[in-house]
Amino acid sequence: MGTALITGGSAGLGLEFARQLAAAGHGLALVARDEERLNQVAAELRAAHGVAVEVLRADLSVPDDVARVAQRLAVVGGRPEDGDLPPVGLLVNNAGFATSASFAKGRVSTERRGIDVMVKAVVELSHAAVGQMLERDRGAILNVGSVAALTAGGTYAAAKAYVRTFTESLAVELKGTGVTATLLSPGFTHTEFHERAGIPESAIPEWGWLDASDVVRVALEDVRRGVVLSTPSVRYKVAAALLRAAPRWAVRAVGKYR
Repeated sequence: MGTALITGGSAGLGLEFARQLAAAGHGLALVARDEERLNQVAAELRAAHGVAVEVLRADLSVPDDVARVAQRLAVVGGRPEDGDLPPVGLLVNNAGFATSASFAKGRVSTERRGIDVMVKAVVELSHAAVGQMLERDRGAILNVGSVAALTAGGTYAAAKAYVRTFTESLAVELKGTGVTATLLSPGFTHTEFHERAGIPESAIPEWGWLDASDVVRVALEDVRRGVVLSTPSVRYKVAAALLRAAPRWAVRAVGKYR
């Protein structure tokens, strides 16, 4: 995979991706808004694994910041204009967030920011990465979605539904090249995600939770095998199958009481 660029790389699943990839000897480019935390994570990974770690402070709801990250992803390597930067062999579009507020009572600016980060940035960064990957005949894009994409659970679910369809479409387009696209669709996972969203973990039974290290391990194994849809754990594979098979009126009824 070479160098991996991870958005939201300073916390949650993004941090776990960084740790597992660094442990496997991959160089990293970590993207997040909190530069201080990024630097702390980078120092930890360099010291523990002796890998190169770039830090890219960026807010993916800001077009200029997205453009800077896209410019990094477009590096092919071996050209004077690329300097000494290695090409990115794996893009992990992980950055995202949810809120506990309903659409009607929440801020539209928050909803718009979610779409900017989880939809628009994913498309723009994927486009930048796939261009140089196709030029080099190798590479992988891993988009972090959610089983929520199959539900009627607000704009977060809607954004993840877009990412699901986008990733599958990209995988079809890339078939037969040396480049792959994989969608990771985890269920509830123990990270900082729900705390930041103001959603109490106690609202979900313990059997419904996944361990972040297991989720990331399965995702990376699936990327290496060229799997398009990666759903960690048997229970969430079953849940996803049931949601796909259920009539939409039943899915909407479940969403009403989430």
